[in-house]
Amino acid sequence: MARRGIHVETVVRAPLERVWAVTQDPVQHVRWDVRFSRIVATDTTDAGATRFAYTRRTPLHTIEGVGVSIGEVARPDGLRTSALRFSTTDRLSPIRSGRGYWRYTPTADGVRFVTGYDYEPGWGVLDVIVRPLLGWATAWSFDRLRIWVEDGIPPERWPLWSALLLWRRDRPRAGRCRRAPAGGTRRADPLGGAPETLAALPDPGAGR
Repeated sequence: MARRGIHVETVVRAPLERVWAVTQDPVQHVRWDVRFSRIVATDTTDAGATRFAYTRRTPLHTIEGVGVSIGEVARPDGLRTSALRFSTTDRLSPIRSGRGYWRYTPTADGVRFVTGYDYEPGWGVLDVIVRPLLGWATAWSFDRLRIWVEDGIPPERWPLWSALLLWRRDRPRAGRCRRAPAGGTRRADPLGGAPETLAALPDPGAGR
């Protein structure tokens, strides 16, 4: 794995159940997360994890891959988590394989929604360009989600190109999100806060 991963967090002023619903449902997930165009559940493991296939469409190429995820909704500490592994054999993908997590922490101000992930680069040395862009895209998507849940504005109202509408103060902005753990830096281990369920997930690309 690359030494510098990606960490993003925001606070969404909404009930935990609402944030969980729009992030765990694959149909709702792709509405706000610019990193994916389609996610389809395909199977369930004996341990209760969900296998899925994902697609990312661009004007020039469509990337397809597979993944596996598992959620925790009844932790003693009141948090919820979702762990994930994903991979693709597409040689044009900037990501070969990766793993990460989401953590949902109820607070007095809303739900602190956190992600940390890392991946094996697909473009070699060009990852020095790709990685910051993926971090930005993740943060932009998180703010897009926040606006949807808090203000009721559908994510489709804010396509990716709306990031260029600098005069629109109400547009999604990556800068509203924290990009490093509290008290840490962007070079901190992005999986330091990962749930134990992440280590137990199988390799989604095994046997492909």
